[in-house]
Order: sequence, then structure tokens, then C-alpha cells
Amino acid sequence: MPSALPTLLLLAVPLAAALTAGLILRLRPLLQRYALARPNARSSHTVPTPQGGGIAVVTALVTISGLFIAAPEIGGRPDWIWLAGGTLALAVLGAVDDVRPLPAALRLIVQAAAVGLLVWHLDGRFLPAVPLWLERGLAVVAGLWFVNLTNFMDGLDWMTVAEIVPVSGALLLLGLAGPLPPLPALVAACLLGAMLGFAPFNRPVAGLFLGDVGSLPAGLVTAWLLCQLALAGGLAAAVLLPLVYLADASLTLVARAARGERVWEAHRGHYYQRATDNGLKVPGVVGRVFGTNLALAALAAATLLWPSWPVTLAALAAGLALVAALLRRFARAPAPAPAEGAAHP
Repeated sequence: MPSALPTLLLLAVPLAAALTAGLILRLRPLLQRYALARPNARSSHTVPTPQGGGIAVVTALVTISGLFIAAPEIGGRPDWIWLAGGTLALAVLGAVDDVRPLPAALRLIVQAAAVGLLVWHLDGRFLPAVPLWLERGLAVVAGLWFVNLTNFMDGLDWMTVAEIVPVSGALLLLGLAGPLPPLPALVAACLLGAMLGFAPFNRPVAGLFLGDVGSLPAGLVTAWLLCQLALAGGLAAAVLLPLVYLADASLTLVARAARGERVWEAHRGHYYQRATDNGLKVPGVVGRVFGTNLALAALAAATLLWPSWPVTLAALAAGLALVAALLRRFARAPAPAPAEGAAHP
């Protein structure tokens, strides 16, 4: 690793955090006036709360990574341009949708275009045993699902923080240790810093929500980072890191589809939502998610430090067991039947 790279990566974290917090302080009066999320029967909040904190998160992420991309230790400027363009496109889509809900088909088309362009520019293979067209097709589907599941899971104070901070922090550490290339390590550092800068404003009871303007780009960037990790030989690690989000959102989708519900419409059927309905306090829910994510990060690191089939299979089995125990705890008490409505602020 170039000697200056660790310094650049570690410096990006506080810079992104400071810029995010500063922008939020400047933007909050405008968001209070024009971007209030009003509670309804399906919301997790009870008073009108401004949304749009993602504007600051995305701005800080793109700005700080854009400043550091010029460093010769980073490289990969064309890849960053495509990533920044897709991130900004989804931020604009989310900002419009926050103010005036858009048709689901239009949202899906824009998201698919952003994901597809990033997948098109991937360099390398993470499933060499299957044809390239199939691998890339699966990557587009997985990326599109991850963008949306991040949006679906952003329905509780600190929930996205409890997911993105451990995942991006683990990816930054992997970049410092060597398994992850410099460019994705830089993006992970900036995403980590931006979410840390947002966290104080979203702590329970939240005074500010991320909004679709933040959750959609955060999902895209995280999906791209996990793809980069898989391309670097960490496919199992890339599955383990987001396993809480993957399991909650995917199992909920399958269950709703089996009941014949409109899966593209908002609801309150996620495990983390059922946990609050079952009596768990918000800090208890997000604390359990955060702790599980830390354990998953340790398991992901184990698959990279000791790359062998026994270790990989053991880590995957342990990760599945941890997540299963978490979701079972969330669903332990009888949950009310899911109803259609707003899934998140």
C-alpha cells in the first residue's frame, strides 16, 4: 500500500462528517419548511419531521471523494465518475419523490439505468464459473434489489446508520489492510464519514430523516462497494456484511408475495417494524442490528484472513444463525397484520 494512502483514507472520514453536519445545519430550516414528513398510521414517527438529510450525505460523499480522487495513490477516476453520476441521478430521483411521489415504473427505470451503467463498467469477474452475460445480469438484479431494500429498511431512527456505519467501516478497514483497492476504500471512508455526520441529527427521537434522496444513493454506493469487494476475491464477505438487510427485506418480500399483496407498495411488515410493534424500543432494535452487523463484519474479515472452504462455510453458517436469531427475536410476539401505507418517513 502506498505510504500516503492510509493518511488520505483516514482524513476523508472526519472531512466528510464535518461537511455533512455543516450542510445539515444550513439546510435544516429549509427542510423544516418544504420537506416535512407527516406521520400516518403506518409511520414510525408521531410528529411532523423534516426529511432530506440525504442531500448533505450525498453532497459530502461526492465532494470529498471527488477532491481525493486526484491523488495518485487512489486512481480509478473513470470508475469514480460513473459512480458519482449514478449517485447524483438517484439523489435527484429521491429528492423529487420525497416532495411529490413518482410512479413506481419511473423510479424503477431510473434505478435500473444507474445500476446497469455501473455493472457495465465493472472490471473483472466474481462468478467465473457462469457465462459473463448471466453474471452481469445477476449483478444488475442484485444491485437494483439492494438499492430498493436500503430504501425499504430506512424506516426507523438510526436504522440506516446502524447498517451503513458497520459495513462502510469494515470496508475501510479492509482497504487499509489491503484486500480492497484504494478507490472503493476511499468511497467507503467518505460514506462512513457522511453517515457519522448525519447520525446525531437522526438519533431517536429523530429531528431529521434521511429521505429517499439519501437512502437510494446510499444503497447504490454500498452495492457498488460490495461488488468491488467480491471482485477482489471477497464474495463471501460481500454476502455477510449486508446480511441483516438482505434477510429482513427479502424474507418480507417473499412473505408478502405469498399473501398476494402488492409488493411494490409500502407497508409495516418488516421484522424491524414488527419489533417496535411488539414492544421493543427503537434504541433496542437498532442496537441489536448494529451489534449483529459488527459480528458479521468480523466473520467477513475471517473469510479474507483465512481463505479456505471450511472457514468460509463456517462463517456463512454462523452469519445465517446470527441473523436468524435476530429476526426471530424481532418477531417473537404476535405481530399485527401488515397494512398498505407508508413504509418509512
